[in-house]
Amino acid sequence: MVRQTGGRRLMRSTAMTAAVIAVGMTAAACGSSSSSEGSSPNQTASTNAVGSQTASTPAQPAEHTTVTFSYLWTGPEAAALEKIINAFNASQTAITVKGVSSPDFQKQLTSMSASKGSFDISDNFGNGVGSWAAKGILEPLDSYIKADNMDVSDFVPAATDQMKYEGQIYSLPIAVHDFELLYNKTEFAAAGIADPPKTTEELATDIAKLTKVDGSGNITQLGLGNPDTGTTLTTLGYAFGGTWDGADGKTPSPQDPGNIAALKFYQDNVVNKYGAAKVQKFTAGWGQYMSAQDPFYTGKVAMVIDGEWQPVNIPKTAPNLQWGVVNIPVPAADSNLAGATQLTASTLFIPKNAQHKQAAFEFMKYLTGQQAMGDFTVALGNLPARTSMLNDPRYASIPQFSTWLQNLSSPNVHALASQPYSSQYSTDLVTDFKSVLDGSK
Repeated sequence: MVRQTGGRRLMRSTAMTAAVIAVGMTAAACGSSSSSEGSSPNQTASTNAVGSQTASTPAQPAEHTTVTFSYLWTGPEAAALEKIINAFNASQTAITVKGVSSPDFQKQLTSMSASKGSFDISDNFGNGVGSWAAKGILEPLDSYIKADNMDVSDFVPAATDQMKYEGQIYSLPIAVHDFELLYNKTEFAAAGIADPPKTTEELATDIAKLTKVDGSGNITQLGLGNPDTGTTLTTLGYAFGGTWDGADGKTPSPQDPGNIAALKFYQDNVVNKYGAAKVQKFTAGWGQYMSAQDPFYTGKVAMVIDGEWQPVNIPKTAPNLQWGVVNIPVPAADSNLAGATQLTASTLFIPKNAQHKQAAFEFMKYLTGQQAMGDFTVALGNLPARTSMLNDPRYASIPQFSTWLQNLSSPNVHALASQPYSSQYSTDLVTDFKSVLDGSK
């Protein structure tokens, strides 16, 4: 999946940043972890009990079973998925999978909350697993995995962490995504920069060299862009050694020193240096993300932190763009952070109220196998969720894809936690990031 484009707003003072992030977001996140459940204390206790249930004892599917796969993908992504569904259906006679493109999260949740579900398997993002598992609407997969002797150790560790809640596995990844630093080679050459930055100190120097201002002080080119506020800043937090979910992976920690250092870096080198109002004025004229008018494609922005779908889109949308990609720079004094990035995952799950759970798991196993996973991720320009596929030759056809692909083996790949508070926490982070970036706080 390709993320939605986010706000392109920017920030103000360091003191204000620290205050808002450390105080405001922590309070919002902690407060929302209970309110987002929408339940009274008694209801919460009941929900938690349901959420810790074990799965039904797996049984072999009946002589012939029809499984409904309701998925969120649309367009070319859906077409690629339908090819895999057809291949599965042709590979055996016990199960027929019927694919239904239904990109409506609320409709998905409504069905899962009913006594009898309308689908047997679906997809979502990894950081939503904990919230839904806590509500008791996801089927735990441990008994199915054990009965099948399925080896889950091959999945990328950061993705596996998102699939679990309270020690149980509730979802399996079909694709993952990480973020690296893309740069415009033409603009680098024009600015006299021989090599892309490896450290945040070099990144700061390059931002200054690549940012252009006219005689009136108006920005005409920005050294470092911001295609998605939440992703850019949380990823920079990891590059500075921060954590957004505490040492235990279960506690919101926006005030972590690494996170604050990342925000200060962006502020000092972009907003304070050129003025929040002028940055906002410049970004207001940006074209649509990943269109021919995308600011990175047109040269209005010289560098961006973005995902592995770009190598597939750029040749189609901006074929003349001369670009490169490197790992996100880290502080020179913290070389142990090399390869730091953020991972997100596209996941598959079985609803608790599904009518054909065992058959759905058989299809899930097929989708997360090397052949189907490779076919799907190559078609979409996404990363495989299995470490054993990092050298799969099928990805060689995607230009410069290896930087994203090989970085999945880094010990510094992190994912936001999948906890009951996570969905609301992500929303709170973005909201407060924007309020700081646009100078309203």
